[in-house]
Amino acid sequence: MNLIKSVREAAGVKQVALYSELKWPQSRLSNYENEIRTPSLNDAREIVAALNALGANCTLDDVFPASQSVA
Repeated sequence: MNLIKSVREAAGVKQVALYSELKWPQSRLSNYENEIRTPSLNDAREIVAALNALGANCTLDDVFPASQSVA
């Protein structure tokens, strides 16, 4: 589970601004936001850094929270 889109929208960052900051194609970011694909740890770090550069003020845990196991 990731909260890329939620964090991005809460910060008022448009998707075009984020994928431009990342220098990625729009489809790559969209696939991550819609959980069609899972970003690598390095990509996750790049996403968080780009969100912060655009004013989001978030951490890796904010954007990619640990899954909670069911007992």
